[in-house]
Amino acid sequence: MTDLPIYPLTGEHKMIRDAARDFAQKEIAPIAAEFDESGEFPHATIKKMGALGFMGIEVPEQYGGAEMDTLAYVLALEEICKVDASHGVIMSVNNSLYSHGILHFGTEEQKKAFLPPIASGTAIGAYSLTEPQSGSDAGTMKSRATRDGDFYVLNGRKSWVTSGPVADYFVVFMMTDPDKKQKGISAFLVDGKTKGLVRGRKEPKLGIRASATSEIIFEDCRIPVENRLGREGEGFKIAMTVLDAGRIGIAAQSLGIAEAAYEAARLYAGQREAFGQPIGAFQGTGFKIADMKTRIEASRLLIYNAAIAKENSKKTGGRYSLEASMAKLFASETAMFVTHQSIQIHGGMGYSRELPVERYFRDAKITEIYEGTSEIQRLVISRAELDIK
Repeated sequence: MTDLPIYPLTGEHKMIRDAARDFAQKEIAPIAAEFDESGEFPHATIKKMGALGFMGIEVPEQYGGAEMDTLAYVLALEEICKVDASHGVIMSVNNSLYSHGILHFGTEEQKKAFLPPIASGTAIGAYSLTEPQSGSDAGTMKSRATRDGDFYVLNGRKSWVTSGPVADYFVVFMMTDPDKKQKGISAFLVDGKTKGLVRGRKEPKLGIRASATSEIIFEDCRIPVENRLGREGEGFKIAMTVLDAGRIGIAAQSLGIAEAAYEAARLYAGQREAFGQPIGAFQGTGFKIADMKTRIEASRLLIYNAAIAKENSKKTGGRYSLEASMAKLFASETAMFVTHQSIQIHGGMGYSRELPVERYFRDAKITEIYEGTSEIQRLVISRAELDIK
């Protein structure tokens, strides 16, 4: 991949991109298949990633982060995900779903307490919005946070919590006023060691298997009032703001997966011969390569555009929901398209677990689902374009 002139990269951008690429190739590539097979959480490499600054790229230095911009985050995440999407999604959640909300809505005391361990990689963060009966429609959530003097008492069941089995800290969303639906949701910061927080079974997943996912059950879990993130009733606004940032991360993850699958297919098409010539010489294969490459570069432009829109929002205070949703929608569907075509080009070998392309295919599917399905992204985009509230 060459630097695109429309988005010239600074020396700092190239430095973190190259550092992430080097780390991924040397530290993650040798173990990716093993951890996919076992489903074990990669504690050691995640700590090393934290030490290199990858777990808090946009977090200010005063809170233990690297204090870089969104484009730097996207570049680093893309390189990690080219090698292993499981490591990538752990990195993405720490950077965006967990840290972003605290940076933008947290008090100074909350930032000092809850950001440094995550940004340094010594602790793992998680984000908990979804429930068994409440996904895209957050206003129907059943969990409750009841005020009791200087505490809130949390009760309910959360599902599909990325890093749930191992997380040290959680950003959790619960109803404080059910009658107000979305406007009755509040956000809380919860220490994973708090009594009443129970970790459910680890989910057996199709892909990103080294990224641990589970239910989290709250049973009379008492947390101090000062652990509420933002004002009471502001939780839905916080959740949606955080998801805008998270969708850029998932788009970058999708791009990394797609690039890995594309590169494997490109090399195979040039080496594998049939009827006396490389299979890439046949239009049936060559046109697949052309379509894969075009969609990848279009995804890159949408992702970089969303990253720049996010940076601009820091100055204007505006939202970048449209740019984030377009990037996430197109890049995730590109990941599915490219991984599918890569398997097709590889033929029987693509179906074999001897090669990583089948893992890329399994990992790609979730990018169309979490942090807002493709259907939700189309809803966000169409409503923005039609000015429908």
